[in-house]
Amino acid sequence: MPYEESASCEESASCEESASCEESASCEESASLGRAAAPGRVAALGRVASDTRLIFLRSMRQTLRSKVAVVFGAVQPLLYLVLFGPLLSDLVDVRGFGAGSAWQVFVPGVLIQLALFGAGFAGFGLIADLRSGVVERLRVTPASRTALLLGRVLRDTVVVAFQGAVVVAVGLALGLRAPVGGIAVGLALVVALAVSVASLSYVVALRTRSEDAFAPILSSVTLPLMLLSGILLPMSLAPGWLDVVSRFTPFRYLVDAARAAFLGDYATAAVAEGALVAVALLVASVALGARRFRRENA
Repeated sequence: MPYEESASCEESASCEESASCEESASCEESASLGRAAAPGRVAALGRVASDTRLIFLRSMRQTLRSKVAVVFGAVQPLLYLVLFGPLLSDLVDVRGFGAGSAWQVFVPGVLIQLALFGAGFAGFGLIADLRSGVVERLRVTPASRTALLLGRVLRDTVVVAFQGAVVVAVGLALGLRAPVGGIAVGLALVVALAVSVASLSYVVALRTRSEDAFAPILSSVTLPLMLLSGILLPMSLAPGWLDVVSRFTPFRYLVDAARAAFLGDYATAAVAEGALVAVALLVASVALGARRFRRENA
């Protein structure tokens, strides 16, 4: 009996030791895999960043070779400033027009319009690249599919930001008075919107693959969005039913946020709502665009 009890104890101790060793080995293996996965993720992100930079530089060189497109992209909003802006000076005292000068109301709207149309037309360039075989050649390279989107979107955003700075400079020359911080917030909203609209423009371009189909879709979407967002005139001047409809347009919140920022009212619900809408649109649009590019190049 003592011998059997001793043997049983030894066997139990051996089992516990074995289980402990297996558990320790399992923990070490999991930790090792975690350490291996972390550098792998970092390397993948580094590759996406590197490929994005290359695609951006290539796209930017194309854009700079056609300087006319960059210049004329800012012509329409500048014409609105010069030819339409002065007409608003007599509306400042109209009930419901809003606080601030006519330029503090109009210039932020023109900036949002610039992002809406400037980035919205980005899809035409992708359709041209599809037709010329550029996208097909990039497809057979090891470049990240997400980078194919991000590089183009980054180029479009830089162009829109430059054009926005020109619009602000002309607005200041015409009489705009706004705090530097407010201008910075307004341009940040424009950049976020440009990223969102360019990403969605590429999604539609990949689906249509034709200027004849892309153009009417673009115009039928952008025009109502522009009118309902209060870009030209504040929606506070609209009848009640139209004001309610406009609240379902996300761009209205960006316009209201930019106008509040140009007045120096940073700690307001309008700025907070505009920032939240801008971030939500950016994340959703880039995710949708990246998914479409990956499916297209699978």
